[in-house]
Amino acid sequence: MSKNLSALSFRKGTEKNVFERMVDAADKDGTAEKPGFVHALGEESLFGDAITLGAVSFYDFLKKENEGKKVFVCNGSACLCAGTQTKLHHDLEKSFRSDEIGHICCLGRCHQGGAFQYQGKNYSGQPHEALDSLFKTGAGDAEDRYAVVSHLQPPQLTAPFPGIDEYYAPFSELLGKDRDVVLAELKESGLRGRGGAGFPLHFKWQSCRTAEGKVKYVVCNADEGDPGAYIDKYLMEKQPHSVLLGMMVAGWFAGAETGVLYIRAEYPDSVTIIDAAIADLHKAGLLGKDILGSGFNFALKTIKGAGAYICGEETALLASIEGQRPEVRVRPPFPTIEGLFRKPTIVNNVETFANIRAILTLGGKAYAAIGTPQSSGPKLLSLDSHFVNPGIYEVAMGTPLQTVIDLAGGFKTDIKAIQVGGPLGGIVPVSHIDQLTVDFESFKKAGFLLGHAGVVSIPASFPMIEYIQHLFQFTSDESCGKCFPCRLGSTRGKELIAKARSDSSYKIDTTLINDLLDTMEQTSLCALGGGVPLPIKNALQHFGEELKPYFKA
Repeated sequence: MSKNLSALSFRKGTEKNVFERMVDAADKDGTAEKPGFVHALGEESLFGDAITLGAVSFYDFLKKENEGKKVFVCNGSACLCAGTQTKLHHDLEKSFRSDEIGHICCLGRCHQGGAFQYQGKNYSGQPHEALDSLFKTGAGDAEDRYAVVSHLQPPQLTAPFPGIDEYYAPFSELLGKDRDVVLAELKESGLRGRGGAGFPLHFKWQSCRTAEGKVKYVVCNADEGDPGAYIDKYLMEKQPHSVLLGMMVAGWFAGAETGVLYIRAEYPDSVTIIDAAIADLHKAGLLGKDILGSGFNFALKTIKGAGAYICGEETALLASIEGQRPEVRVRPPFPTIEGLFRKPTIVNNVETFANIRAILTLGGKAYAAIGTPQSSGPKLLSLDSHFVNPGIYEVAMGTPLQTVIDLAGGFKTDIKAIQVGGPLGGIVPVSHIDQLTVDFESFKKAGFLLGHAGVVSIPASFPMIEYIQHLFQFTSDESCGKCFPCRLGSTRGKELIAKARSDSSYKIDTTLINDLLDTMEQTSLCALGGGVPLPIKNALQHFGEELKPYFKA
């Protein structure tokens, strides 16, 4: 059935996108879950009412429960550990009814805490006086400020933008080159995807290039939903052309004529800034038909998400763009063979595309010299509000993790652990930080995960049992529901922890919890259900004494 739906959605294409119609309806009314709209869209797309309602009712910002909400409080891990949200919620109740306050995750304000969204803008760290003024006059300071530090000389991902002509000169030169020459550079660079999986880029791109089919796509996965991560947000808002250039190179290499950036609704400024950068490229003659007389046609557009963490998984994201319920697809076939509208598609995240220009300017060999033989190139990390100087830090892969922490001035509060790589990333005790380097191999060998490299600090005063419950709760809330291990396992885990916290006479059976985690890890369809056992196992291993009162001996 889903293949038929993909074919129907393809008839509408990316310009008359079914999903965007849903988002537009919700922007007007707070929800798209209205019988009249669902029926009309179901008839127009030929999806039918049930399929359309199934999609609309899934997203946080489309479903009925969102109607009437006026302000949204971030409930991500970084804001939770910052300890700011209870007071923020209390302050908001002075200006809004409780049913007008919703929740959102995550706004990328992890460097400050106290994050919320109001009238389509994000705010954080606002004192009560500023909140009062914002809600009375509508005037407030939404500027996002944080440190941006490069340990590389010269910087690559954080370098100042020199202007369109100079920045896109490597792309212009590329149009006259042989694609096999570029493939060799990509292969020699050793670039691996920065979304967390670390898959070799040249292999993915070549797979799409050689796939059969006249219509192909390039999709940027800009649904950076990991609490603690605002790397993609920084790149889209401060370095937007780095992302767009990478997508244009991918389109030229694979023979795709359309690029789509799926940007999460939680990053409204990213959508605006990327759209403006795309408009500038059109003015410069770098997008459209027959670019620079090369015969290469390419168009770029943004699609705003609607609040679903699972859309960070590439196949769920593709289903979302098609207007279907964003459920994970079984692989193979992989997106490079059957992707958007079941056409060959390159899907990479924001930071991966942002690395392409460095390969073009430095050459594959020089790029590979940055970092380690297995994990090459620069890497960005985002540090939360518990650091002296939180912000974005650029280092070479292989840099000691302690060096990053020292660059940020260390911790300003007493921290017992950090979680690196979002809610599916490992929980690293502070005693283990000096054993790690910023690369895939080091983290994996030590039993952790580098992932996207967003860092959330867990204070010494924050109960680890509460953090475990938060991880189970997050997975339960964000599961697409397609596979039992994730949907049911996260719910049962949440219930076990909640019962042990509320009833001192109840102890969790360690065999039971381990069986639950192993089942989720080994049988879930994607990294959501399969990944969350890692940090929970880390917590049980490294904080056993603290957690002892909640488990059977």
